[in-house]
Amino acid sequence: MHPLAAILAAALLAAAPAAAGPGAPGHGHGAKGHADAAPYGEPGDPGKPARIVQIVMRDEMRFVPDRVTVRRGENVRFVARNPGELRHEMVLGTMAELKEHAQLMLRFPDMEHDDPNALTLPPKKSGELYWRFTNAGTFHLGCLVPGHLEQGMIATVVVR
Repeated sequence: MHPLAAILAAALLAAAPAAAGPGAPGHGHGAKGHADAAPYGEPGDPGKPARIVQIVMRDEMRFVPDRVTVRRGENVRFVARNPGELRHEMVLGTMAELKEHAQLMLRFPDMEHDDPNALTLPPKKSGELYWRFTNAGTFHLGCLVPGHLEQGMIATVVVR
C-alpha cells in the first residue's frame, strides 16, 4: 500500500467513531461532552431525588416496558436488568441518532459506550442510568449491540 494511502486509511478509521456526531450515543462524545445539550436532555444527578423506572432487557430483543412516560424536567433513575444470556445496551437518543449509530456498530462491533446516556450490561447483570429530560418530545431507548436494534430492541420515552 502506498504510504499516503495508509495514512488516509488510518485517519478514516480513527475518525469513524466521531461520525455519530454531537449528542449521539457512544464512545465519550455524548451529551455530557458537548456545550450543546442533547435534544432529550442531560445526565441526571444521582444525588437528587429521582423517579425510578425499571427496565428489563430481554434476549427476545425487547425492552420491558417498551414505553415510558416522564415529565419534562424530571430526574429519572433507570434501573436496568439483563436476566438473559446475551450482552445488551440501553442507549437513550433520538430515533435518527440510534439508527445512525447502529449502522456504525455493524462496522465496528467491539466498540464500547461510555457516555452518560448509555448503559451496557453483560448477561445476568444490572445497572443504573440517571437522566434529566429537559425537552418535551418522543425519544427512544435502543440496544446498539449489532443486530439487536434491527430486531426491534427499542423502547419509546415520551416526555410531556
